[in-house]
Amino acid sequence: MKYHPINFKLFVKNRQKFMAQMKPGSLAVFNSNDIYPIGADSTMPFHQAPDLFYLSGVDQEESILLLFPDALNPKHREVLFVRETNAHIAVWEGEKLTKERAFAVSGIKTVYWLSEFDKVFFDLMTEAETIYYNTNEHYRQAVETETREARFIKASKEKFPAHAVAKSNPILQEIRGVKEPEELELMQTACGITEKGFRRVLDFVKPGVWEYEIEAEYLHEFIRNRSRGFAYTPIIASGNNANVLHYVENNQQCKAGDLILMDVGAEYANYSSDMTRTIPVSGSFSKRQKQVYNAVLRVKDEATKMLVPGTLWAEYHKEVGKIMTAELQSLGLLDKADIANENPEWPAYKKYFMHGTSHHIGLDTHDYGALKTPMTANMVFTVEPGIYIPEEGFGIRLEDDVVIQPKGEPKNLMKNIPIEAEAIEELMNS
Repeated sequence: MKYHPINFKLFVKNRQKFMAQMKPGSLAVFNSNDIYPIGADSTMPFHQAPDLFYLSGVDQEESILLLFPDALNPKHREVLFVRETNAHIAVWEGEKLTKERAFAVSGIKTVYWLSEFDKVFFDLMTEAETIYYNTNEHYRQAVETETREARFIKASKEKFPAHAVAKSNPILQEIRGVKEPEELELMQTACGITEKGFRRVLDFVKPGVWEYEIEAEYLHEFIRNRSRGFAYTPIIASGNNANVLHYVENNQQCKAGDLILMDVGAEYANYSSDMTRTIPVSGSFSKRQKQVYNAVLRVKDEATKMLVPGTLWAEYHKEVGKIMTAELQSLGLLDKADIANENPEWPAYKKYFMHGTSHHIGLDTHDYGALKTPMTANMVFTVEPGIYIPEEGFGIRLEDDVVIQPKGEPKNLMKNIPIEAEAIEELMNS
């Protein structure tokens, strides 16, 4: 891995939080992700299943974590299974975890080779009454590929039909949404790498560059700072491309007078950052562009102030909508009649700001986290309002990642990334 080693105490704490909410006499199983094929002998780069990483720190394929707090044998209360390594594998694929190294990474004392899983699992299931299955229940998920986790669940239900079944997901939604100090440090590192990429791009952009060249500048800076690369598919959208919310082609030339909306973020140690900045190709905003830009920035600043303990996510978005409505009216994009006649299910402001303002961020860019209960300290959210005006040929979105504090306004993990229009112009023209 490119990133610096993480102290296994983080993963010990995470397991303790999960096991504290398990039912008596229950065990839970977590599988690594597959390495997915492309064609011939090619594969996609491996990316660990976030839940397994969160609970163990193990960052390689063909790994299984088993948690059984009430196991009769104390050594089976936390068990890690990893792929057996040998000299041949080391030569062809590189270093894999030994049992000793697996302990150093995870803090789990009982480590078996994966080939021993079926035997150990059967033995422990004779003691257990309930098994926790780790299904993906994120509100945005749309999984079509059968995962390693899904195959395990299917086989296990057939083999052990008499066991009661419970879901890991509700526990993970709750505990993953509230970050430990070590996680916040890793996310701050990711944001710091993103800052370096952004500053590099400010010095690079000029009329005539291509969107993919800007993407390459970010990637260069990310990788040279121990990131694996982008935390998600980057959006480098110049001109009217910015009005396509998930524009990822990044294949157009940037023209003088246009704006570039850049939604990018570096990952670090599997943790995501998520930044959006909108900059002028020529180094200066037009009067109208700056007018809209500052309106978006005001909405972002006001929305950020609302992210405090006790806030309800759904109500927060309604309040942000009211602020955006006022700004759109002052920009001449909405009038009193538009607002008076709006559909409550799709308010007038949605014509120009059609997405949500915030989402959890962490190991996933759209991370697990409670959304129907009040916000609590150490949750991390994005704040990303935007105004999109196809008829004027540009769209503007601004986004930071912020940590809810016990008291007062959130801590902005991206406070050092320039965002004021004048600061961006100054840096681009220096």
